[in-house]
Amino acid sequence: MFTGLVSDVGEVAQIEPKGALTRVRILCSYPVETIALGSSIACNGPCLTVVEAGISGDRSFFEVDVGAETLALTTANTWRQGTKLNLERSLKVGDELGGHIVTGHIDGLAKIINIEDFDGMRKIVIRVPNELARFIAAKGSIAFNGTSLP
Repeated sequence: MFTGLVSDVGEVAQIEPKGALTRVRILCSYPVETIALGSSIACNGPCLTVVEAGISGDRSFFEVDVGAETLALTTANTWRQGTKLNLERSLKVGDELGGHIVTGHIDGLAKIINIEDFDGMRKIVIRVPNELARFIAAKGSIAFNGTSLP
């Protein structure tokens, strides 16, 4: 579980196809000793499992295996070396829920229809797939690249 509050902005350093999976190395500012193998990190929304961690130059990195469904249902298939990603570590029991509850399990992609700036804010109009629209609560929230929006 996640809150939709971004805790770091990572950068894709390497992408390597591995059969049905794609291995992605992501540079980050998390101290390497705090990145546990098997832990979950939301990467631009999808919950991905750390399979490797280390240091590259002066930055920490972690690696994840991105599966076919994640590649099909998210923007992960557009990630390239240098792509910036919103990162959030998974919640631990007792953590403050400062945002909203976000699962990191992606059901589909929305399309941005319009963006309008007003009064120091931004209104984003989206279109969701018809088969998912009935599951969105009128006063609920969605996540946009891992950021929870009311």
